[in-house]
Amino acid sequence: MDPRSHWDAVYLATPPSEVSWFQPTATRSLALIRRVASNLDTPIIDVGGGASTLVDDLLKASYDDVTVLDLSGVALATAQARLGPSAGRRVQWIEADVRTAPLPRAKYGVWHDRAVFHFLTEAADREAYVAQVRRAVRPGGYVLVSTFALNGPQRCSGLEVSRYSPAGLHAEFGAGFRLVAAEEEEHHTPSGVLQAFIYCLCRYDPPLSGAGQPHR
Repeated sequence: MDPRSHWDAVYLATPPSEVSWFQPTATRSLALIRRVASNLDTPIIDVGGGASTLVDDLLKASYDDVTVLDLSGVALATAQARLGPSAGRRVQWIEADVRTAPLPRAKYGVWHDRAVFHFLTEAADREAYVAQVRRAVRPGGYVLVSTFALNGPQRCSGLEVSRYSPAGLHAEFGAGFRLVAAEEEEHHTPSGVLQAFIYCLCRYDPPLSGAGQPHR
């Protein structure tokens, strides 16, 4: 089964409030975003946002330039139905694979990803993801990525995952990403299982041409 069909099947089979990564309120993500995005017109993209409630939290906080990207059209439709008319007016929805999505260059002030990056178990996929971050995040913008911690699950939704320490996750991004904050979280799944997550918040300051990893 291809990835798009896999995730559509997950969301068709399981209500959004019962998937293992569900959060009624994305408290930690929102707090870290507000820490670095005091201007409410900061362009924010939630990668793998799907049916997540983070978009609800961002709109309630009065952010007015929000994009949600997900591979699953079923997940996006769920969020759109939940938000109602405000979904079309205040949010841009992108159904695409983050590795290949035609994202605007140097637009976003905040790139947020909770529980996508750890599904990229192949080095080539992680490199494609980081290349997209370098293209789409503006200099001085912030990248907030959350994955399973080293003591987190080895599989999720029938797929293998990669687990990270804060240092290991930071190292995946390379030159130009300055670590601002690293936090741990014990996530309680809807079924009551504890899952260990980490959050890494970096500022993106691309190296000058010829110094380290070039800005693409």
